[in-house]
Amino acid sequence: MRLPGRIAAAIEVLADVENRKRPVSEALKAWGLNNRFAGAGDRAAIGNLVYDALRRRSSYAFAMGTDTPRALVLAAVLRNWNEGAEALNAAFAEDSHAPEALTAEEAAAATASLEAADEATKADVPEWLLPSLKRAFGENLAAEGQAMAGRPSLDLRVNALKATPERVAKSLARFSPEPTGYALMGFTMPAGPRDARTPNVTTDEGYQKGWFEVQDQGSQMVAALAGAQPGEQVLDLCAGAGGKTLALASSMGNKGQIFAYDSDRNRLAPIYDRLKRNGVRNAQVRAPQPDALDDLVGKMDRVVVDAPCTGTGTWRRRPDTKWKLTPELLAQRQADQAAILEEALRFVKPGGTLVYITCSILPEENDDQVAALFAAHPDLSSVDIAKAWRSTLVTDLPAGLATAGGGILLTPHRTGTDGFYCHLIRNAA
Repeated sequence: MRLPGRIAAAIEVLADVENRKRPVSEALKAWGLNNRFAGAGDRAAIGNLVYDALRRRSSYAFAMGTDTPRALVLAAVLRNWNEGAEALNAAFAEDSHAPEALTAEEAAAATASLEAADEATKADVPEWLLPSLKRAFGENLAAEGQAMAGRPSLDLRVNALKATPERVAKSLARFSPEPTGYALMGFTMPAGPRDARTPNVTTDEGYQKGWFEVQDQGSQMVAALAGAQPGEQVLDLCAGAGGKTLALASSMGNKGQIFAYDSDRNRLAPIYDRLKRNGVRNAQVRAPQPDALDDLVGKMDRVVVDAPCTGTGTWRRRPDTKWKLTPELLAQRQADQAAILEEALRFVKPGGTLVYITCSILPEENDDQVAALFAAHPDLSSVDIAKAWRSTLVTDLPAGLATAGGGILLTPHRTGTDGFYCHLIRNAA
């Protein structure tokens, strides 16, 4: 397929997403199944167009004067892929699979200024979230928003139980991996422009042997900040598919015990194969049932809570969720987090640590939740996050990452990672 046909396909996919209210990944998969002539490069390019259109939906709609699928995809091509309107129309005229030619108004959108746009549009964030995001970022909101509207890198974590960074770098040399800026055992492959494809590292021999895992650098960093030590008793209360469980096991050198639990069997299902492939021997999976964790109450050195949240920190990867988020969903997640934090405290032994993590950038899910927990439990206190950073990441805590409430907030703009919040809470009771 040439670019005109890919543009037409992206418009079709985006229309499917909007009309059927389905996730982008499902719409792209369905398009691929219905159009088997399209190669892997075509599917990757179409996916890039759709995701790019959604990442900057607000500013593109402002520039185009409308938010139709055609307008958003054309704006991505004109403003992000840097295609000229005249060249596009010439290509469209020569391709029977192309969309209709650009109008003069659409062509003008290539250079339309955003100067008159409101603050939310310039930052490409939902308007109703402005008060919350301004609390988080202040005058840096526009820069933070635009960074969250960019493409994410592909990050990997070396599994110290089976490999070294040198071995993984050699195995993946054809992809030119670069060391991550903060995570000590990480590699990154920056996203390319236009129709660049993300390397399929899961077919690599090293991945099959458990030498590394695909994991955003931010996720690696907060897992390291948990500070799990060899010989400790650790509960991963919201383990999901096990990404942080694997990182904790690596940090602990397979010594001590990790109890991996999740209330959803479907989320937990992949963890068994991943533990085996990674050579993890100190993790015990607890399937959800009423008494699954009763024997752990008051005995854990660390309880890691990777809490259910709005996922605002992952807007680069799932831009459709940015525009679907509602005040009602945020309120529900806040209630979930408060309940899970109370539940988690039951398992922390005196002197133990509760590690609260979200992939959210919203204060309501981060500092506010910790403040409410502290108000209800006077024996709790914040662990010095700068000291923890130096101990686990072997550098001084960069300026601007610490939050007013005593946690840290990672973002694409600040750290080149997904958005993650982490707060270490000491139980003195």
